[in-house]
Amino acid sequence: MNTKIYLVLSGLVFLWSCDSNTPEISYAPTYLQVEQPENFPEIKYILDNNPVTQDGFDLGKKLFYEGKLSSNNAIPCAFCHEQAFAFTHHGHTLSHGVNGGIGFRNSPPIQNLAYFSDFMWDGAASHLDLQPIIPITSELEMDETLSNIVVKLKEDPYYQSQFSLAFEDGEISSENILKALSQFMLMMVSSNSKYDKYIRNEEGITLSETELKGQSIFQEKCITCHSTDLFTDQSYRNTGLPINPKLDDKGRYNVLENPNDLYKFKVPSLRNIEKTFPYMHDGRFATLEAVLNFYDSGMVDNGNVDESLLRADGSFGISLSENEKVQLIAFLKTFTDNEFLNDNRFAEY
Repeated sequence: MNTKIYLVLSGLVFLWSCDSNTPEISYAPTYLQVEQPENFPEIKYILDNNPVTQDGFDLGKKLFYEGKLSSNNAIPCAFCHEQAFAFTHHGHTLSHGVNGGIGFRNSPPIQNLAYFSDFMWDGAASHLDLQPIIPITSELEMDETLSNIVVKLKEDPYYQSQFSLAFEDGEISSENILKALSQFMLMMVSSNSKYDKYIRNEEGITLSETELKGQSIFQEKCITCHSTDLFTDQSYRNTGLPINPKLDDKGRYNVLENPNDLYKFKVPSLRNIEKTFPYMHDGRFATLEAVLNFYDSGMVDNGNVDESLLRADGSFGISLSENEKVQLIAFLKTFTDNEFLNDNRFAEY
C-alpha cells in the first residue's frame, strides 16, 4: 500500500476513535463514607444501590447550585436551601419559584437525610432519589421537566465529562441526575453541635445550668415526638394549628387520602432549630418563643389533634411557664452545629 495512503487511513481511524460520542474519560471511582455518628440511628438509604463517590458528590453539588434545573435557568435547589441556615429558605415563610411563584409550604432543612425513609412535610417522596422531582416539576417552584434538564446538560461540556467520571455508564440521564443529587445530600450530616460533643463527653464541653434545666423539660414534655438524637420520631401528627384558610393545606391527607391523616405533618428534626426559622410547615412563626407560646396556649381542636397533646383538663397543649420557655430554648440552641453550617464541602464556592 502506498505509504501516504496508509498514513491518511491511519489518521482517519484515529479521528474516528476520538468521536464526541466515545467516552474519553474512564470511570475510576473514589468512594466516600457517609458518616454514621454513634448516637444516630442506622442509615436508611441503601448505599449499595448508589454508593457515594468523590466525582458523584462533586457532580451532585454542581447540580444543587445549577440554575438549569429550572425552566428559567435561574432557580437552583440552593435558592430555597441556604447553607448558613441549615439549607432552609432564610426569612421566607413559603418557598419561592420561577416567575415570582410562591409555594404553599416552608422549605425544610436538608441535613441527615440518610437516616430518613420518606421526605417532605407530607411524606410525598418515599425515597431520597425521588424527592427532587417534586420541587423541580412544581409550577410554583422550578417548573421544569427532567427530560428538558437532560437536554440542557448534554449541551454543557462540563457535564459531558463529569457524568462519565461519576457513573459507570457515563449517561446524562434523569436517573443519574437524581442519584448525583442524592450523593451530595447524603454527605450532609450534622452531628457536631454542642449537644453532640456533650453526650460524647468531649473534653471541656459542659451544659450550663439553664441548658440542663431545659434538657429536663425537653425530656419530660417534648420527647414523645422529638425522640432519638435526630430529634424526631419521623411520624406524622396534627399539632392543633389553626387552619390557614388561604392554603387549607391538609398535609399527609393529600398523599394517602386517609381521613385520619387530615392536617397531619411530619414531625421535623430539631437539629439546627435556632437557624431554621420561620417555623412550622407554613412558616407562620418567626421565633422559637412564638412556637412555645403556641404550644402553651394557642392550640385549637380541629378534630384530629394528636392525643399526646391532650392535657388533664381536656384542653390541648403543653403547659410551660415563662421561665421554662427560656430554659427550653437555651437547650434547643445547643443543637446548633456551626461546623456543618460552615462546612466548605457543601458551599457553592
